[in-house]
Amino acid sequence: MLYLVATPIGNLEDMSLRAIRILREADVVACEDTRHARILFERHGIRPKRLVSYHSHNEKSRAAELADELRAGASVAVVTDAGTPGISDPAWAIVREAIGLGIEVIPIPGACAAIAALSASGMDTTRFVFEGFLPLKKGRRARIAQIAGEDRSVVIYESPFRIKRLLEELLAACGPERRVALAREITKIHEEFVRGTIPEVLAAVELRFPETVKGECVVVLEGNDGKTEMEEEGSE
Repeated sequence: MLYLVATPIGNLEDMSLRAIRILREADVVACEDTRHARILFERHGIRPKRLVSYHSHNEKSRAAELADELRAGASVAVVTDAGTPGISDPAWAIVREAIGLGIEVIPIPGACAAIAALSASGMDTTRFVFEGFLPLKKGRRARIAQIAGEDRSVVIYESPFRIKRLLEELLAACGPERRVALAREITKIHEEFVRGTIPEVLAAVELRFPETVKGECVVVLEGNDGKTEMEEEGSE
């Protein structure tokens, strides 16, 4: 069977007992970066039977190899460098392969940056959209325009090198009244949430991080609660 094992997004203590047991018992553990994984494994006394890499550069070939392992009856555990496998990483490919083979896929839940940021953002959590990383060039403007009109809270992943650009783009598309929460270094020593209107958060970032924001970022954008022109016409 295939296990999707969530790992800490920062604090190495955020590891479940079940996750530790599965990683010890699995015949194969597939991870993005074996060096990174070994740091976590050493902390928790995990000695995998076999450790292989599985990342964006080898996802097709490795997914086929792991599928062969599953077909032969091996148990395979997939981990990402941080968080839940399959969320903005290549794990979905092997999940699809396993399902196609009739192999049982078992999630071992744990940390997820999107959910952690949303839960502490102060935004409406009853309905939300996960956008992950936005395209860097082609289609980016259209995607941001779509996000600006979304009436649900929107969760976006962004690199610290591009966070100022993203906030500027959201400001242009959403206007100065829309609220946003910026989460960085979640569960780490310097964990921080910056909340306010888009201009307020952008100003805070520019003031405190004149060069580059430190740590990976998650942005939670308030949903658009205004009616569109079409909706207003339909209500007459």
